[in-house]
Amino acid sequence: MRRSEVLAAEAVSCLNKALCHLKDIWEEIGIPEDQRLQRTNVVKNHIKNLLDMMIKEEESLKKRLISSIEKCKAEMDTLCLELQLNGFEEETGITMLQQEKNIRTQVEALVKEKTRRMQQLKSLLDQDQDLCDILCSMPYGIAPDSVPTPEQLESLSQHIANQNAEKARRHAEFMDLKKQITVYMAELEHIPETSFEKDVVCEDEDHFCLSRDNITSLKLLVCQLEERKAENEAVCEAHREKIQRLWDRLQVPQEEREAFNDHMVASRKRNLEALQAEVQRLEELKLLNIRHVTDAIRSEIAVFWEKCFFSSDQRQAFAPYFSEDFTEELLSLHDAEIQRLKQHYENHKELFDGVQQWEDSWRLFLELEKKATDPTRFTNRGGNLLKEEKQRSELHKSLPKLEKKLKAQIDAWESEQDREFLVNGQKFLQYVEEQWELHRIEKEKEKQERHLKKSKQTEEDMLYGTAVRTPTKRRLLTTTTPNKSRKVVNPLHVHGNAVTFCFVARSVVVLLCVATNPLPLPLSSGPAARMPACGGKPPNPRLQGCNKENEAQLKGSPVSGALLIPASPQRNFSIASVASTYSEFVRDLVSTESVQSRCVWNPKTCCNSD
Repeated sequence: MRRSEVLAAEAVSCLNKALCHLKDIWEEIGIPEDQRLQRTNVVKNHIKNLLDMMIKEEESLKKRLISSIEKCKAEMDTLCLELQLNGFEEETGITMLQQEKNIRTQVEALVKEKTRRMQQLKSLLDQDQDLCDILCSMPYGIAPDSVPTPEQLESLSQHIANQNAEKARRHAEFMDLKKQITVYMAELEHIPETSFEKDVVCEDEDHFCLSRDNITSLKLLVCQLEERKAENEAVCEAHREKIQRLWDRLQVPQEEREAFNDHMVASRKRNLEALQAEVQRLEELKLLNIRHVTDAIRSEIAVFWEKCFFSSDQRQAFAPYFSEDFTEELLSLHDAEIQRLKQHYENHKELFDGVQQWEDSWRLFLELEKKATDPTRFTNRGGNLLKEEKQRSELHKSLPKLEKKLKAQIDAWESEQDREFLVNGQKFLQYVEEQWELHRIEKEKEKQERHLKKSKQTEEDMLYGTAVRTPTKRRLLTTTTPNKSRKVVNPLHVHGNAVTFCFVARSVVVLLCVATNPLPLPLSSGPAARMPACGGKPPNPRLQGCNKENEAQLKGSPVSGALLIPASPQRNFSIASVASTYSEFVRDLVSTESVQSRCVWNPKTCCNSD
């Protein structure tokens, strides 16, 4: 039996005992039966009313529970819909009170989740609004009164993080631009005029709107200030160049120039004003010294004429250059001409530099060609001859390459400019060909002069005999070079009755032929007894020392009784001319050796018949 039934049975038992007890009391008191019935009816009604009241209260409680359950269910459904959650499944087999408690607990949890989400949404929306005010951007697309989902809150949080990063980037960019603007304004001595410029320079950085439009406006302002600065620098630089040019033309003392040095570097507003004032002062001074300034400009014009390879006709075309009427108009014409020449030179600088390089190489080539005809070049020491030959060979190779390169550049320039590129009034290639042709004619002329001189010398030798011509540096035949040892093998050779002296030099071989008289004549200590060498001069002491043994044999042998007769001038032979080039020198040397080899006297053929 359940406890509630036991309690109900006990309640009925108590009620019966109470009625019995009341009945006993009434009997003892002697209350009549009708009053007993009346009193018993009152007890019954009282108990009934009490029970009815209790039942009514419990019925009311039941109704409240049912109402609460329904209300909680409705609220839970709404919260689930707002929070976008699935509905909760009700448990079966539980009492109404437990059901109401479970539903109410779930509703309280959903309300807390909704409150948390709404508070987080409000906080994020406040941050987003602040960022939107700073960055001047659109707010995030979410209603502030709707319950956000976790995904929406996460997306909003990420959006705010991106906005914060963008704010930091724009703020850094703003600070950098503001710094540049401040520097430029200080350099330009510019005072902020517009409200935007004042907001940038004067207001607090945290209150500045970092919108894209403002950042773009800042960049535009920086560009404008940069352009103004560049314009100022260009104007200042132009003034400086003009001032420097006028200083040079007017020959301003160095002390005055040094006093103005501060304005020759910076380009601020005060520097620009000072430069403008100086230009004006120099211009006024220039008008007072027109002749001197004009002469200075003419000197510059002459320099650029040379740089641009102007011909005499091109120079004559500028008639004011030769005018003696020094006026301001003449000075202006000279100023315009020098500017035109400078621009012309700058536009074609690469071509002019190439032509100048060719001119320098050609000049060096002509110098080397001239040195090649100098006879003294064979007596050089230190290998200069080899260096010159090597340099000349390199120029022979580099000049055609340079001409080819310049031809390609000139052709491209002429096709682009649609006019001819002139050097000294004629086309460059024509000018080059003329230079080569003049060089060829000069070489041919020199060659003809050498042949004429050689022919004349040959005729003189045939008429008067060959005279021994000593080389310029005679000491090369006897002296020795420390770095190069010279080998001399028995300079005195005795072949029967013929004695041949051979002197070997670096560049010249001289063969001296001396014939002996086969008739036995007494020895003499006079001049006739001495051995002549090289046209009657005494032999070199070093060579005498080397030939003591041969001289002793000549004195003591049966042949020594013969008197050594000096050869006549007709029997002496030497190289009459010096070659102009190394190849001609070798060719002449070979022919000379072949002739001199026949100058050795044979006693059987060269003796007198008597």
